[in-house]
Amino acid sequence: AAKSQQMVRVQPTRGGKGGKTVTMIRGLELDAAGFKALLKKLKTRIGSGGTCKDGVIELQGDQVDLALELLSKDGYRPKRAGG
Repeated sequence: AAKSQQMVRVQPTRGGKGGKTVTMIRGLELDAAGFKALLKKLKTRIGSGGTCKDGVIELQGDQVDLALELLSKDGYRPKRAGG
């Protein structure tokens, strides 16, 4: 699907290690290489750690606003979800 048609959701969640906030990005339709490339780009721009599990990108800390901005610039139409 075209980037602008994907239902991308960015959501802050508490939990994980020691109750820290993690920003989750769901709804991306990418192959493994695509996820890797996007994750690397986000981590570099945001300057925080992150991982990709089961089609969900997780960034350390509350990075929602930054993630929304970067995804928008990349051609997606992300929306904030929950939290």
